[in-house]
Amino acid sequence: MGKGLPIMVELEAGTHYWCSCGKSKTEPFCDGSHEGTNFLPVEFVVETKRNAGLCTCGRTRKAPYCDGTHAKV
Repeated sequence: MGKGLPIMVELEAGTHYWCSCGKSKTEPFCDGSHEGTNFLPVEFVVETKRNAGLCTCGRTRKAPYCDGTHAKV
């Protein structure tokens, strides 16, 4: 990760998988690039379609959502 600013996305209702390794080509979503590492995707469920800022710095305490930590680094 380490890119900093959140990625704004429109999330459909359902289950999603956030990339925690920073190697995904479909970031902020997992594409399986974590294989062979100690990282695992973070599963999260969205009840209704909505917009959200998903973390790309990897330091959020509210994964997968950005909590502003990137601004303090």
